[in-house]
Amino acid sequence: MEKRKLGNSDLHVSKIGLGCMSLGTDENQAKEIIMAALDEGINYFDTADLYHFGQNEKIVGESLQSVRDDVVIATKVGNRWNESLDSWSWDPSADYIKKAVKDSLHRLGTDYIDLYQLHGGTTEDRIEETIDAFEELKKEGYIRYYGISSIRPNVIKEFAGNSNIASVMMQYSLLDRRPEEWLPLLSKNKISVIARGPVAKGLLSEKMLEKASENIKQNGYLDYSFTELADILPHIKEKLSSRSMNETALQYVLSHPEVCAVIPGASSVQQLRENCRAACGTPLSEEEIIFLKKWTKAGIYDSHRD
Repeated sequence: MEKRKLGNSDLHVSKIGLGCMSLGTDENQAKEIIMAALDEGINYFDTADLYHFGQNEKIVGESLQSVRDDVVIATKVGNRWNESLDSWSWDPSADYIKKAVKDSLHRLGTDYIDLYQLHGGTTEDRIEETIDAFEELKKEGYIRYYGISSIRPNVIKEFAGNSNIASVMMQYSLLDRRPEEWLPLLSKNKISVIARGPVAKGLLSEKMLEKASENIKQNGYLDYSFTELADILPHIKEKLSSRSMNETALQYVLSHPEVCAVIPGASSVQQLRENCRAACGTPLSEEEIIFLKKWTKAGIYDSHRD
């Protein structure tokens, strides 16, 4: 499995990681998927304190205990459950981050986190305070590096220009090419992209339109109407018939050097292995990339969005 350097860090992560949110709460099944990921050469595992009230972190930590120093564990902070556990609020304060990291370390069963990510962010946040908190955690050895998980342009710009983030996690796929607007800035600052949602809710899987929810059928997906999707997706599949749709989707995102890893979720070992085969397939040719860009929309983020 090819490994890529994560931004300005000394971490090297497998080009396909495991997005752990989809593992569910069945510990045996989740551990089976994680063991299969290790068998495939995956060394990057992404979780969050928000997932299943922290149970996801616990499962990930227990599963990786025996190989802890050989893997890269990433988790997230910022969304704070209320006492009744029926909703959460946004809290990027230094006090909360310093408390939450210790809770995550306990659940993960480790004394350090490789990549600690702010799970969101707005321009109304006291960003300098948040950055200082992450820097303190680095100095104290609780975390090795930090990043953000955000699609908000102004938040990305603020962190890119004023912090030492190693990465930005963002939704990125053939059907959501908005991150390409930010690749030059991130590259300039030696910040990597971790791409979530690379198969666009299953629309870029072999089942394509069969995976469309009722909402997508009625309202489309981002800038695409359902009618457009019904035209574009079969055409892409036909043109790149030597590849599975999954392979085309993952290889397109991975064709950008700023992307260090794609992290599709997997709810079964079979799905995990299919994703690995797709990510380890033959890279797209320049001709294929030109075709895919021609048939999909570049898209831009709303610059006024916080």
